[in-house]
Amino acid sequence: MSRTRSFLAGMTACATILAAVTLLTGAKAPPTKFEEIDVGRINIREPDGQLRMVISNREQFPGTPWKGAEQPRPDRRTMAGMLFINDEGTENGGLIQKGAIGADGKVNAGLSLTFDRFRTDQVLQLLHAEQDGRVRTEFAINDEADPLKLDLPQRKELMREISTRPIEERRAEMAKLRAEGLLPQNRVRIGTTADRASALQLSDAQGRPRLLLLVTADGKPSIQMLDDKGQVARTISLDTAL
Repeated sequence: MSRTRSFLAGMTACATILAAVTLLTGAKAPPTKFEEIDVGRINIREPDGQLRMVISNREQFPGTPWKGAEQPRPDRRTMAGMLFINDEGTENGGLIQKGAIGADGKVNAGLSLTFDRFRTDQVLQLLHAEQDGRVRTEFAINDEADPLKLDLPQRKELMREISTRPIEERRAEMAKLRAEGLLPQNRVRIGTTADRASALQLSDAQGRPRLLLLVTADGKPSIQMLDDKGQVARTISLDTAL
């Protein structure tokens, strides 16, 4: 055998051995590195293909992931951002944002970072919205229903059915669902209001505001205590007698 043939045979054997070692040890190639990349959408998946996160532009933004499938959400075509997806393939929060000046010359912008309860909707939200010359920025904590009693699609279907009933029946059914804890309720809200006040609102388990700490845009502070009908029962301000 010539030296050239011997060399080639040796290289082939080495390559075979290296391939076998790679397969046996599970060695992986080093990750690809980029200084910059332009994409329309990135899908982050588990090794088995399970979708866990989507980062997308407005045009390719997904609908609502639900148990491994996707429910249409045409209303999301105005937003770009990302979605978080849990182990079963259901959306459990995300970040969406937009910002533009409309034909009327006014700003139409918003940003929302949310975290959802399993199979339901947001229990924590950081929100900024600007529309028609009004600006609102807030942090909110909400109660959500037990998803094993009433998940989000079930609630939407129930709301559609209730909306077809006479008004008195609708009110009675909504009150019943609220009392059973099957409707979302805001519990804590802190932020700025459309009239430029700053406020902290605390609500009971029925979503009824019961305490409001407020500083108006012109600097007037107050504490308001509300009854279960939403009426101010007592106000403490700088003018209140000690």
